[in-house]
Amino acid sequence: MQKFSTYLLASSTVISAILCVSSGAWAEEIPAHNQLQADTNSQQLNTNNQQEVMSQVTSVSQLSDVQPNDWAFQALQSLVERYGCAAGYPNNTYRGNRALSRYEFAAGLNACLDRVNELIATATSDLVSKQDLATIQKLQRDFSSELATLKGRVDTVEAKTAELEANQFSTTTKLQGQVVAVVSDVVSGKKVSNNDITDKNTTLGARTRLDFVSSFTGRDTLLTRLESNNINSPDIQTSEGNLFFASGSPSSNLGIGTLSYAFPLGKNTQAKLIATGGAPDDLTNTVNLFDGDASFGALSTFGTRNAIYGQIGGTGIGINHQFGKKLALSLGYLTPNANQPTPGNGLFDGSYGALAQLTVKPSDRTSLGLTYINSYNQPLITGSNNATSGFGGENFSSNSYGVQTSLGIGNKLVVGGWAGYTNSQVLTGTRGKAEIWNYAVTLGLPDFGKKGNLAGVIVGMEPKVTNSTAAGVTKDPDTSYHIEGFYQYKVSDNITITPAVIWLTAPDHNKDNDSVVIGALRTTFSF
Repeated sequence: MQKFSTYLLASSTVISAILCVSSGAWAEEIPAHNQLQADTNSQQLNTNNQQEVMSQVTSVSQLSDVQPNDWAFQALQSLVERYGCAAGYPNNTYRGNRALSRYEFAAGLNACLDRVNELIATATSDLVSKQDLATIQKLQRDFSSELATLKGRVDTVEAKTAELEANQFSTTTKLQGQVVAVVSDVVSGKKVSNNDITDKNTTLGARTRLDFVSSFTGRDTLLTRLESNNINSPDIQTSEGNLFFASGSPSSNLGIGTLSYAFPLGKNTQAKLIATGGAPDDLTNTVNLFDGDASFGALSTFGTRNAIYGQIGGTGIGINHQFGKKLALSLGYLTPNANQPTPGNGLFDGSYGALAQLTVKPSDRTSLGLTYINSYNQPLITGSNNATSGFGGENFSSNSYGVQTSLGIGNKLVVGGWAGYTNSQVLTGTRGKAEIWNYAVTLGLPDFGKKGNLAGVIVGMEPKVTNSTAAGVTKDPDTSYHIEGFYQYKVSDNITITPAVIWLTAPDHNKDNDSVVIGALRTTFSF
């Protein structure tokens, strides 16, 4: 800046005025110059200032932080009143004490050159002295490289903007995609319920999703998901049922997997309307590090979340309200047969699941969820046991209670788990009730071996009937444990590979059944 001081003191011309008030607010002709800062601190100041609308001033007296005894007062007065190419901030300040980079100076010079050209073009050239023009010529030579660079950068931005506008998919919609491919096989175990395990061939299946994510106000989200899924799990007939490695029923046909619209009801309240494909994680936080919708995290249904969430799915509505940063209330209602007008179906006459959950977050790495679910004719989880799959076709209602927690210990360890209790009442036929429990403990190692990786272990008890007075439903004699380990390796930002092993002891809560070991390899492609 010392190099410029000779021009500062030469006269009160437009150029010396620019130099004197080097860090002041330029006129509105140059709104993008802040992005050219070389100095980090100066860039931050200019970025903040750019958020304030600057307006042209007609007199130096309008600027509260400029005094007549300031050394640059006369120069600024000339810049404002003679040439009209300076502006002030909304609070009537000029902020003339900030540092100035060469690019800022070049941008300001360019703005005032435009003003000089206007004066000449409007036959007011007598306002521009020969001394001014001589100084301008010298500064144009001195700053020719900066002015050329400035122009080149603007031209580059304009070219890129034009290319994006010409080739953009949509102004309101983003296209996202995902392919999940799974290779799996039963590597150990021969008999379950006195039947041979026949599903022992190595299989390869894939789930493909295309998401169209639209926003019309910047605060709302319309999700349209096209989905195809042909992943089949080994049919072992445990109380967990088929182990879908990717959520959703197998179908090779491409169709609408999910259609939902989320929008704000207020500053802290969000609503979501779900036309189809609703799931528990659409309504609330399931408080499990491994719940990645079978694309990431755990591979099995049981390993992703508390089993009581299995009673929620379909069409309906969800509402989430934040009480500050540490407490949230989630409410939701979903029904699987909302589109069917036949008796016992529709939005309110058929099966449903209604959820209420309080989620507490004492810190960024610690969460606690307290969940209540009321359901009608919704099995806890699909399996062979009548108590968990529907009480032999009789109508029933259930009240379920769950607690989920996740605790981060340092940056490399997350301990979590859940417990769920369901009390089901049979409403038709021979009345009775059944009590069902499930629980799990989880251990996660984020960034294990490499940033973005995740190692995990799940040990828990699948849904088990601990007491029953319902006809045809018996108390489970033994306890089956689900033990799962996986290692999610991040190959790149778009590809992850996850080998996993699932060990089921005493399947169907019957120690006479062979323990089963399943091996799987999942690869997820995201784009």
